[in-house]
Amino acid sequence: MKILAQNKKAYHDYFIEETLEGGISLKGTEVKAIKEGRANLKDSYVIIKEEEAYLINCHISPYSHGNIMNHDPSRTRKLLLHKKEIRKYWGKAKQLGYTLIALKFYLKGPRIKVEIGLSKGKRQHDKRDSIKERDMEREMRRQ
Repeated sequence: MKILAQNKKAYHDYFIEETLEGGISLKGTEVKAIKEGRANLKDSYVIIKEEEAYLINCHISPYSHGNIMNHDPSRTRKLLLHKKEIRKYWGKAKQLGYTLIALKFYLKGPRIKVEIGLSKGKRQHDKRDSIKERDMEREMRRQ
């Protein structure tokens, strides 16, 4: 599994409670751009309309060797999930404080997959606590 893009800010700003894997509907130049490492998942999230999931605010820069057929960098992309998964996670995401966030793009065989996390926002003191824990773990590993 090769990670192509990762949303590191999500792990700092949210508690990730559950994750799921799904496919994503991409155009040809988008696939090539992601494999070049030109995807940005910062501030991207998932919405569900009419039992279909869509990825919003995911920026995929145009392919460097593309022509006039390049894609729109910030278009809405459809996620390929089973109806049962969509219903399950939409029910959980409707609860107060929960949201669905894109965590990373990775290759699984020849396909690009997206990992989605059911997450709850952290407060400022929670962020400070997680920074302290990370620093303590780092110190223990050094010794």
